[in-house]
Amino acid sequence: MDNHIAIAIDGPSGAGKSTLARMAAKRFGFIYVDTGALYRTVGLYTLRSGVGTRDAQGVAALLPEIHIEMRYDGEGVQRMLLNGEDVTDLIRTPEVSMAASDVSALPPVRAFLLDTQREMAKKYDVIMDGRDIGTVVLPEAQVKIFLTASARERARRRFRELRERGVETDFETVLQDIELRDRNDSSREIAPLRPAPDAVMCDTTEHDLDGSFELIREIIEAKK
Repeated sequence: MDNHIAIAIDGPSGAGKSTLARMAAKRFGFIYVDTGALYRTVGLYTLRSGVGTRDAQGVAALLPEIHIEMRYDGEGVQRMLLNGEDVTDLIRTPEVSMAASDVSALPPVRAFLLDTQREMAKKYDVIMDGRDIGTVVLPEAQVKIFLTASARERARRRFRELRERGVETDFETVLQDIELRDRNDSSREIAPLRPAPDAVMCDTTEHDLDGSFELIREIIEAKK
């Protein structure tokens, strides 16, 4: 990775990867790369196109039409642009989450985004979160963390986040979505969700945000 430091944070949906990775990037002065947002952006475009999100040939045909940019605002928050449109908030709905889970299982989509992710790690010191960063995208990362929490706790956090954004939903629906995405992500043939052999396991079920960040900070400082 050309002498740059890479920190990989993997884990299931709703584990707090994005929030904690963003906090860690700010703390250590790294670039934060939310790879899930890349798949969500492809998922959003696929939904808008009317192509089935599990239709490998149909989705592959759309890829040449998709131009994704990652920009950072004044506070260092990653903004996602889809063909010039800021879709940062639009990609966080439950519908787009499920579409992202579907398209992320398609080999053409993973190949389409793999180089984008690796190029970021060649240019910068990065903290990158996703589901296969430590196993596939950056297997040589100096620090690998597998972040998780119980499905119910992850659903509680996601439900609160959606309500704060004004998205109308109910807890049981969010929990069912979390459990379904866990099954999809863990059972897919291409880059299934699993810890890298050398990843440090980090369960935040019993920790609040500050406590979870302290766990992450201690792991990074001990490893990097």
